[in-house]
Amino acid sequence: MDIESAKRHRGLPLATPTDLGQNATQDLSPSLTMLLADVFAIFMKTKNFHWHMSGPNFRDYHLLLDEQADELYQMIDPLAERVRKIGGTTIRSISHINRIQRILDNSEEYVTPDDMLAELREDNKTLSQIMRETHSLADDHNDVATASLLENWIDEAERRTWFLFEITRHQK
Repeated sequence: MDIESAKRHRGLPLATPTDLGQNATQDLSPSLTMLLADVFAIFMKTKNFHWHMSGPNFRDYHLLLDEQADELYQMIDPLAERVRKIGGTTIRSISHINRIQRILDNSEEYVTPDDMLAELREDNKTLSQIMRETHSLADDHNDVATASLLENWIDEAERRTWFLFEITRHQK
């Protein structure tokens, strides 16, 4: 593209072709973008807790949270690309994530290992619920590709929830 063509295209909305239709793009894009913000938030929280883990089970918890963070990280690009494939636009900055995330940050100076694990357990459970709602919306628009991605990610979130539950269920 030459400079003149680039100038003519600057500022034009992105218009990725899709057969899903305008309603699907209008409904699914914001839902998937909010989900992406939630995934970024829980990824960052998981890494935060991974970095700040302490105590007698340090090694096991440290490795578990690193594994879980990697799993979450693997969702980010396919999720953002899915928004683009259906004709939408997605997050553009950390401040954008902060405005739309539903999974809350934890910026406390110190969090006990038990509280870290319990908080992540509940966050992953919430993430599963959000993904089920998004799956239902994808079904409403016959977006089988989005639904398929979500089905695998729901299973992964349930696995993270299960592991965190088993670790924390015998604690006071």
